[in-house]
Amino acid sequence: MTHDLAIIGAGPGGCAAAITAARKGARVLLLDRGRYPRHRVCGEFVSAESLALLEHLLTTDERQLLHNAPRISQARVFADGAELSLEVDPPAASISRYDLDLALWRSCLADRVDTRDACGVTSVEGEGPFAVSTATQAFQAKAVVNAAGRWSFLTRPETRARAAAKRWIGVKRHFRESQSSASVDLYFFERGYCGVQPVSVAGSNGSGQIVNASAMVRADVATDLADVFEFHPALRSRSQDWEPVTEQVTTSPLVFHKPQPLLGRMLQVGDAATFVDPFIGDGISMALRSGELAAECLDEFFRNAASLLQAAARYEENYMKRLAPVFRASTVLRRLLQFPAVVRRPAMSLLQYTPVITRQIVRMTR
Repeated sequence: MTHDLAIIGAGPGGCAAAITAARKGARVLLLDRGRYPRHRVCGEFVSAESLALLEHLLTTDERQLLHNAPRISQARVFADGAELSLEVDPPAASISRYDLDLALWRSCLADRVDTRDACGVTSVEGEGPFAVSTATQAFQAKAVVNAAGRWSFLTRPETRARAAAKRWIGVKRHFRESQSSASVDLYFFERGYCGVQPVSVAGSNGSGQIVNASAMVRADVATDLADVFEFHPALRSRSQDWEPVTEQVTTSPLVFHKPQPLLGRMLQVGDAATFVDPFIGDGISMALRSGELAAECLDEFFRNAASLLQAAARYEENYMKRLAPVFRASTVLRRLLQFPAVVRRPAMSLLQYTPVITRQIVRMTR
């Protein structure tokens, strides 16, 4: 079965690439190893930069999800006994990944993408055209986009080697809270952090607000959110009366590496290209924007106006120019947060009284 484009992974990046390419006339195959919909570890923070793109990608029937989502206009950072407030302007939205992924999946179907879940890819061969194999089927495609996430059979050996050194994991669960702040709250502690924010969940009922608690933590420190809550006094106090709404979901390993937009002649989008620090809240935006960019760069190839090699080179150039700066900024912030507490405390104190600096920090990660 021959397609213009085969996409491995149906998260935001894969769906953005699929919808964009299909609307330009390409025959698109979208493969995902899991079943839809499902919960995923995610902060569920959708930055303002993403909302206009999602409005464009989603079909009319699915856009209500964006309009009903709570808006986040403030971020609060709790670290070293201090609280730092940052304005989020324009405001972000908070949307359950379960609902967002389902809306994107349905939009792919509406745009006649050949979508297949529970269909894990086992191998990709060739440099264009490509032979894409699953356990039961084989496909041919002129081009391939890897949107399989930060960890798959396509993950480079050097990245796998780094994962063995210090194992970081992601943990997430939804809770019901009697009164929630319209902010994203980041609680930092030794060897990890936890983010909490109100989230829009389709079909939710009952009293109180649903909040998403999502943590990134060293595996040798904790693997359960109940243990994570104990690491920060303010978070421990806040979570005492929370009622679980979903089961806990976990993902690992979380590995940081420099952006890798290409794997041979395959274009990589979302976390497959690079894993961005979750606390900056731009992961979904990076996935959507890189997926759209990949499809736009491949369009010339599908129209015989460029070779696959030229299209891939154009994608890499634009990725490094438009998206890689976010990765570099988040890396700097992560290193600053790893300084000893004796250094961080005065820095936090300084930031509390210099909003111009905090606004610049937010801009750096967008």
